[in-house]
Amino acid sequence: MQARKKYVLLGLCACCWLLLFYWGGGVQVRLLKLMGQQRGDVVRPWPDWTDRVLLPGYAQLEELQTGPGSAESPRQRHQAWTGIYKDSRCRMETCFDFTRCRRRGRDGFRVYVYPSEKGERGSESYRKILTSIGESRYYTTDPREACLFVLGIDTLDRDQLSGQFVPNLDDRIKGYPLWNEGQNHLIFNLYSGTWPNYTEDLGFNIGQAILAKASLNTEHFRPGFDVSIPLFSKDHPQKGGERGWLVRNTVPPRRKYLLMFKGKRYLTGIGSDTRNALHHIHNGKDIVSLTTCRHGKDWEKHKDARCDHDNLEYERFDYQELLHNSTFCLVPRGRRLGSFRFLESLQAACIPVLLSNGWELPFSDVIQWNQAVIEGDERLLLQVPSTVHAVGNERVLALRQRTQMLWDAYFSSVDKIVLTTLEIIKDRVFSHVSRNKYMWNALPGGLLVLPEYSTHLAHFPFYYLSLGVSPGQEFTAIIHAVSPLVSQSQPIMKLLQVVSKSKYCSQIIILWNSEKPPPHRSKWPPMPVPLTVTDGRRKTSSRFLPNVAIETEAVLSLDEDTVLLTSEVNFAFMVWMSFPERIVGYPPRSHFWDPVKNAWGYTSKWTNEYSIVLTGAAFYHRYYHYLFSHYLPPSLRALVDRTSNCEDILMNFLVSAVTHLPPIKVAQRKQYKELPSPQVRPHPSTVNLTNELPSPQGTKMSAPWANPEHFTQRQECVNSFASWFGYMPLVHSQFRLDPLLFKDQVSVLRKKYKDLEHA
Repeated sequence: MQARKKYVLLGLCACCWLLLFYWGGGVQVRLLKLMGQQRGDVVRPWPDWTDRVLLPGYAQLEELQTGPGSAESPRQRHQAWTGIYKDSRCRMETCFDFTRCRRRGRDGFRVYVYPSEKGERGSESYRKILTSIGESRYYTTDPREACLFVLGIDTLDRDQLSGQFVPNLDDRIKGYPLWNEGQNHLIFNLYSGTWPNYTEDLGFNIGQAILAKASLNTEHFRPGFDVSIPLFSKDHPQKGGERGWLVRNTVPPRRKYLLMFKGKRYLTGIGSDTRNALHHIHNGKDIVSLTTCRHGKDWEKHKDARCDHDNLEYERFDYQELLHNSTFCLVPRGRRLGSFRFLESLQAACIPVLLSNGWELPFSDVIQWNQAVIEGDERLLLQVPSTVHAVGNERVLALRQRTQMLWDAYFSSVDKIVLTTLEIIKDRVFSHVSRNKYMWNALPGGLLVLPEYSTHLAHFPFYYLSLGVSPGQEFTAIIHAVSPLVSQSQPIMKLLQVVSKSKYCSQIIILWNSEKPPPHRSKWPPMPVPLTVTDGRRKTSSRFLPNVAIETEAVLSLDEDTVLLTSEVNFAFMVWMSFPERIVGYPPRSHFWDPVKNAWGYTSKWTNEYSIVLTGAAFYHRYYHYLFSHYLPPSLRALVDRTSNCEDILMNFLVSAVTHLPPIKVAQRKQYKELPSPQVRPHPSTVNLTNELPSPQGTKMSAPWANPEHFTQRQECVNSFASWFGYMPLVHSQFRLDPLLFKDQVSVLRKKYKDLEHA
């Protein structure tokens, strides 16, 4: 009896062991892991059946349970995501090392790009991204200084069927000593997953790296950590980019077509449902919704009964003509959530109507997209026509204008897309000194608003009008002195007296840029306002350094030999008070396109048109000092210092790039007469800075502008500056402001600026 019990017990144990063996394989894996742990092996995370490293060669779970073209369940998508992105709960506070960025204070945000390996061939788009980082003010070649790291390996296209796909990324990046599970790394990606399901699988574990990705799904987006970027083509320009198509305040706001779409139709697979239904809203009149099956090598094998008719209708309309003449543009999802049509619609001022459920819109952390797009629902396609019909004209114009602001500020070039990504991350790192939503969503855009200068809106000149505030009633005069002081009759002495008499003058700063040391304070004349002499360090660009001594919003920049009247100074300041975001001054110049040289030219000839006001006698806001020193790259400032030239042109480029407006010229009394008929005309560069008239023939010309090489350098500067900006920001104008009743035949008692009409 006891023997029988013993055999029964042994049989039960054997059955249990068999059950555990067949149904509990996972237990064996865990037991093996525990044994490995005891032997000193590295502890791995809890196993996941989608973990390719743990189970090499096994089919993915979604491949076994999901047929071609069928939709995944939310649970399946979540399992796939957590298998690929093991740090899906990452936030800046948990997966980012802030100490790397704060070691050097505000200058601690530096970006290091891993050098490309020998023979590494990246895509054109990734080369543009790395070039943008390399030319930014954040780039560093020293990894010890870096706050953020970017891989040199191309990670943009992670479709295994693509020729740009880079294999074995997991093994390669783990060999980087600085990888550290991806901490403080930034990974760019445009395409993820592959046929037929196009999941968000990147094919490697990004760990704790920040993901800057196109077509991000809201389910997988890590708020405050990842950055959603737009899908852009390989032809997207590196710099500048084309301007938007909307002429400001275009009337009427509506165009010929109300709603349009023209693109591919997918007969099977993910994304096919939405595009296959678009023909329901097409009427060929005010709503044009066209699709074609004619794409891919074997489209005819899969074509349905509608394909032939759709293909014929598709050819009837030109896509560019539709873009130019449509009020709303449908942007349905494709194989992935993002689409090239999103950026195309923004540029064309065709209000995007999004049909891509779950898409985390580009730069959603900072951009208020409800002011620029209409978000539809893929399941409610038939409601779209009535929805856009109900949008009033005022709202249409506002939406279209916002598309242009966003296009120009953040999307018109790869440079802007990359810099916006970096600035968003920087704002997270230095959250106590960051831009608010208004700065990101109002002109001129967040890239031109440096929060290190101020986080208060009222401190920036381009916000005055919208805030209903006015600039201060005083100015600071900065006189650029390059000549040693040897006589009390030098022009600078008279200039000091003229400027100090202005009732609006708060202080005068002399920027001493001479090789000889500045004279003692007793050598300068007594004045009713404070006088400060500062060292210009013999740099031409030092005149635009953000001097802490400047206490007023308005700056009057002057050359030491400028000849003005106090009434001229007062009048120019009153004009600037009405246009505080612009340069307001006296000496104008202009640029032009030379088709023979295929380059930009620079001229000082007298014409009604100008695009530059020289800073030898001009007012502007002190913020432009900060922007000049911290926004422009060191290479441009080095060019100015090397040639001792062009700093005034560069400042005009900068201000026009911010405002998209020309400077303002104010009237000036004529002090000199041009010679009646000189036999030899002087070079255009020999123009008096103040009166813009040629110096008399035979006079000794020692000023820099008397040298022909000076003028040639300025021509070269214009082209160098335009190359860096990627376009020509200077704007021509024929606008000139004169004092009220200037030269009118009325009583002298009625004239406010009586002295200006005297020759």
